[in-house]
Amino acid sequence: MLVLFLAAPAFPGVAQESSRQSSVQELRTTEDWNKRLQELLRQSEPVSLTPTQEYHIGPEDLVEITVFEAPELGRSFRVSASGEISMPLLGTVKAAGLTPRELEIVLQELLRRTYMNDPHVGVLVREMESHPVSVFGAVAKPGVFQIRGTKTLVEVLSMAQGLAEDAGDTVIVMRGAPYRGLTDQKNDDQEAGTAGSRTARDTEAAAAGSSPTQESGTGAVEINLKDLLESGDARYNLPVYGGDIVKVTRAGIVYVVGEVKKPGGFVLKSNENISVLQAVALGEGLTRTAAKKHARIIRTDEETGERAEIAIDLGKILAGKAPDPLLRPKDIVFVPNSNARSALYRGAEAAIATITGVIIWRQAR
Repeated sequence: MLVLFLAAPAFPGVAQESSRQSSVQELRTTEDWNKRLQELLRQSEPVSLTPTQEYHIGPEDLVEITVFEAPELGRSFRVSASGEISMPLLGTVKAAGLTPRELEIVLQELLRRTYMNDPHVGVLVREMESHPVSVFGAVAKPGVFQIRGTKTLVEVLSMAQGLAEDAGDTVIVMRGAPYRGLTDQKNDDQEAGTAGSRTARDTEAAAAGSSPTQESGTGAVEINLKDLLESGDARYNLPVYGGDIVKVTRAGIVYVVGEVKKPGGFVLKSNENISVLQAVALGEGLTRTAAKKHARIIRTDEETGERAEIAIDLGKILAGKAPDPLLRPKDIVFVPNSNARSALYRGAEAAIATITGVIIWRQAR
């Protein structure tokens, strides 16, 4: 009797990690990165405004005001850069920093003091122009996007239609103007209000756990894009506020030109250096007429702009008799043509063509 024992993995956690890593290895092209970005967008819950975090009117917003007892007073008003609107009869009224409901109460009180016994005012924000997020760098559609409340980094990158072909592995979030939408309560003292907004940010960051990011003294936060996409860890999915700037760094590119089968530029997704042989492999190998001994690396100094040529012998490198140099971003590997080999192959091709012609002529007779 034959007995088969199917043993369960001794370390299920290791098996799960291995499975996750195998799926991560599929993130090789920009298309893979963008698919993963959309997957994370579907999985993540958007950051929504709570009742205590209502939208606060800001400069350049367009608000529509309706006075039910006096329709002639109501119309659309553009909030000035100083945060004010100018209404008939009432003159200049401070609107920035208030929620629509708070502005309604202010206007009702002003009308009650002057012209009406029991006014009823409605305020609607038609256009939100005071909470821009700038997204630029290696994204498909750079631009300025208006947001309401708080967006996650994944949401903002999706608003820019994902990553460009030359996207690197770092996203930089530069903190901009103070965000009014997260102020939990209105304080008369402006300094206290600013502190409250800052505390709200700190509280949200603490709730998400210690974020594995690097933050400089200027308020810029660096996120490893690969870590965000591969792990799906919410700690990398940074909250983005109005006034912030999001920049996706561009990856390094190495170029392989000359006598290779597929010359061109190749993006280094992880910004890691690759060797000369790896670059040649990306170019699908050498042609028959390549002058292996006379290949060279053309390198440009980023500070001075001067170009230097480094001679390499691809024949020795392929044979393992010489080290395989590492390339830097923007390096050019040039493989020249061997005139002797070209002449030899042209002669061989001509001879083959002549012999073939003679054979066909004899068969025709």
